[in-house]
Amino acid sequence: MKYLCLIYDAESTMAGLSEAEMNALMGDYFAFTDDIKKSGHYIAGEALQPVGTATTVRVRNGKTTTTDGPFAETKEQLGGYYQIEAKDLNEAIQIAARIPSSRYGSIEVRPIQEFEQPA
Repeated sequence: MKYLCLIYDAESTMAGLSEAEMNALMGDYFAFTDDIKKSGHYIAGEALQPVGTATTVRVRNGKTTTTDGPFAETKEQLGGYYQIEAKDLNEAIQIAARIPSSRYGSIEVRPIQEFEQPA
């Protein structure tokens, strides 16, 4: 089954890390990514630019509007994701618990809904 692991961090906490702390964290991320690639769990993953670069799009009554920034103010912001393959939710949770940002923020694990195209 496919799962999306959404990585939430407080950007202010990440910005407050020293260069050595950030380098160590990135090293942990590279090691984690290499490990889940080798284990066959990795499908995709990316880091996101800071939340200040986001644009929220809404269409109401046929009119498109955009707003700078995220939809809502929160203490933690979506900073990246991993799409993984796991046999069940328990395995997905075990993998998510190894994502380095789980020590600073939170990881939301959500099953991917797969739709079949009508023939």
